[in-house]
Amino acid sequence: MNMNNITKRDFLKASAAFGLGSAANVFSSFEALAQTAQTEDYRALVCVFMFGGNDSNNMLIPTDGAAYSRYATARSNLALPVASLLPITPSNGSAKFGLHPSMTGIANLFTGSATDAPKAALVANVGPLVVPTTKAQWEARSVPLPDNLFSHSDQQSQWQSAQYERPTNGWGGRLAERLIDDGTVNRGYSVLSVTGGNLWETGDRSLSAYKVSASGNFGFDFYNPTGNDPLSMAITETMATPYSHLFEQGFVDVMGRSIEVQRILSSALQGTTLTTVFPNTGLGNQMRMVARLIAARQKLGLKKQCFFCSIGGFDTHGEDQLTRQAELLGNVSGAISAFYAATKELNIQDNVTTFTASDFNRTFTSNGQGSDHGWGSHHIVVGGKVQGGKLFGSFPDQTVRGPQDSGGQGNWIPTTSTEAYAATLGRWFGAGDDVLAQVFPRLSGFNSNVGFLG
Repeated sequence: MNMNNITKRDFLKASAAFGLGSAANVFSSFEALAQTAQTEDYRALVCVFMFGGNDSNNMLIPTDGAAYSRYATARSNLALPVASLLPITPSNGSAKFGLHPSMTGIANLFTGSATDAPKAALVANVGPLVVPTTKAQWEARSVPLPDNLFSHSDQQSQWQSAQYERPTNGWGGRLAERLIDDGTVNRGYSVLSVTGGNLWETGDRSLSAYKVSASGNFGFDFYNPTGNDPLSMAITETMATPYSHLFEQGFVDVMGRSIEVQRILSSALQGTTLTTVFPNTGLGNQMRMVARLIAARQKLGLKKQCFFCSIGGFDTHGEDQLTRQAELLGNVSGAISAFYAATKELNIQDNVTTFTASDFNRTFTSNGQGSDHGWGSHHIVVGGKVQGGKLFGSFPDQTVRGPQDSGGQGNWIPTTSTEAYAATLGRWFGAGDDVLAQVFPRLSGFNSNVGFLG
């Protein structure tokens, strides 16, 4: 690139490549934009990522006689007593299941009540696939497979990207990029994270997540534009000084826009009070902030948003797996159920869908203490438009060394691909077949609508 001929457009493109994209993406006049934007068709996707690999074999358990016996035998020291499970019977099948005893909030959303229809669905045996894969194909390596299966970092990236060879962007970001191109999304706050950077919200053009802390603090909270402290005065002077070098001036412009964006968002959040009580946990606080950000949507003039939340600690190889997972799944259940209640309080529940993701499932068999890295896993989807009370996908034949075991320890070969799971969410979010084909280039080999969203 010729430095003498570089333009501001060139700089903004370059700044995105160097991690300045989230600031450079912001419109300079959100307040004017908010006055004209229509929000009746608002949609939000909320990803809850369980880092470490949730052992979903103990989250969703078959309780019919023979199936539970297989479970108890294979899991040995990890098996949960059938009497302790929260009983559920999906309305689209006859098989009986139990949810982990710590997940009362999700169980209540799945079963519904006399006054509330079911608003949680379960999706069985989801995982990264390049093409539909059988055990015979797996053993013969006769079909392409995702890179580095059973690796934490690789599977986290593949779940967030729905790409399987060194992914550099995420499917949430790619969806937002294309919907922005269609004029259906306002850029600035279309992708927000309350848990730091992530691949899921990174677009393949210029978008990246705007980061907000769970407490509502922002990147320039230390700066007071009217303050006389040395740091604030230095920043004010820097922004007021013209620079002859394009990159120096460009950096100052980006910093100024970031400060202005923070001011607008802080102003929008003022007065967004909620009466819904959230658990005082890391994930609970994150999801409370997401609810507040959604409450501010009309002030910001937004039509579509993606939010990223996370909880870690699921890499349960050791002897404390049962205790640790009970705590973690209780946190997930409590936070998601409180969040759904908050969307009802805001009368926006039909416009928000929350879904879980994780590195992978864990082995069905015990390693003597905990469980090791697996593949296909079960997941939760919650929202007003979710086909609640149903189990989607195909629950695996949990026979160790059976037709769906890839490794002799109960590593289930997925029957629903991550792309199919993501595309179903993307279709509800507003993407048509043409956009889905761009975002998920391998989707033609899979079912593009798993059916859990109406």
